Amino acid sequence: MNPRANSKWNLPPGLKHSLPFYANKPWVKLGEPILLFEHLHRTYGSIAHYRFMGTPIVFLNDPEYIREILINQAPAFVKERTVRRMKVLLGEGLITSDDPIHLRQRRIVAPAFHRQRIAAYADQIVASVTAHRDRWQPGETLDISASMMSLSLEIIARTLFNTEVTDDIRRINEEVNTIMDLYNFLVVFPRLESFLHLPIPGVIKFRRSRNRLNAVVNRLIREHRAAGIDKGDLLSMLIASRDDQALPENQQGMSDEQIRDEVLTIFLAGYETVANALTWTWYLLSQNPEAELKLHAELDAVLGTGSEARLPNLADYPNLRYTEQVFAESMRLYPPAWAMGRMSTKPVTLGPYRIPPGAHFFFSQYVMHRSAEYFPDPLRFDPERHTPANKADRPRFAYFPFGGGGRQCIGEGFAWMEGVLAIATISQRWRLKYEGTAPPGVQAKITLRPNGPLRMQLLPR
Repeated sequence: MNPRANSKWNLPPGLKHSLPFYANKPWVKLGEPILLFEHLHRTYGSIAHYRFMGTPIVFLNDPEYIREILINQAPAFVKERTVRRMKVLLGEGLITSDDPIHLRQRRIVAPAFHRQRIAAYADQIVASVTAHRDRWQPGETLDISASMMSLSLEIIARTLFNTEVTDDIRRINEEVNTIMDLYNFLVVFPRLESFLHLPIPGVIKFRRSRNRLNAVVNRLIREHRAAGIDKGDLLSMLIASRDDQALPENQQGMSDEQIRDEVLTIFLAGYETVANALTWTWYLLSQNPEAELKLHAELDAVLGTGSEARLPNLADYPNLRYTEQVFAESMRLYPPAWAMGRMSTKPVTLGPYRIPPGAHFFFSQYVMHRSAEYFPDPLRFDPERHTPANKADRPRFAYFPFGGGGRQCIGEGFAWMEGVLAIATISQRWRLKYEGTAPPGVQAKITLRPNGPLRMQLLPR
């Protein structure tokens, strides 16, 4: 039924016809949803709607509307279809699960991301970054995106599995990348879950990668359980965690299947996101020499210069405020998690609009973070936007690189620490010069990647 035909629904302004009708428009391109979101914002303002296959879809670019969905009316929503589709890979992990499963899993997983626990990884992060930067040579040109992926893989191997980048870790990485390359296929395939057993080429490729991935992760879980000790890594914490809000007789931990879902979720969410955020940071610093000079001045003041220079450590983290602002501004312009979505399970009221159950709601960090209303001269790179005073002047959901509400990224503290320490450690020794003549394009998949190699030359400080 067309919701407009029912007088009790009052949808926002938007496209007159179903989205496929506009297939020849420059703002409708398969795999480039940001173009559509930007068009809706430009044309209709803070809230707009369109239809696809009979489903009403609402795009929001207003902090208060986003707050309504993520906080005030959160019980009226579940994950929308494109995220739920990733259950074929991530099972009932924190990204894909809905309540009550999500609530229980979050309680169990939370100790693994406690502030004291993640602080213990600071030295491991700095050690990995130092080894990485010390392999670089002056004048060398590298694809900084591939380099940051390699670095982030080393860090996740150490912190999640307490190991170096072994063949097992490489296999996990290869299979996850294969599946991510199939992302658009997996999302648009109708009722994929019912066809996973059929000999369809894309499905066969996904099924084989998933099976190989599960075999490696399940073996690592069995080996950790058999060791019976806390190895100081996140996997050990996941194995040891219990639901402390349950009755004593019900304080069970997670099954191997649940642990596998969370391991893959942490691997995907904690590896590629930080790598992409760092990649964009180096590009933006190369284009903004004044910000780069300020960053270097802070590092020299905190960590020393010449023979007196030392590596950063956890105690330095609170003093690297401008470094943190650089990282924050990078995630404003190029947020790794570039969009979010929910589906309503009951009627929803947003301002003057009343929207039916089953509608999909999307909001984009990429579009919101570039809104001139909240960020004057929005394309300008300005880390000062993230001083405490400037942050206090903005609505909560004008800037939300890690989401918000009850489903806010559980690894946010870890990501901030990793990013700031990595920027400090590399910038202590190197400047990076972008070799392209035009700004790199973006590729909006699960995370926001450059759409090709991002080549930069290494210059000693």
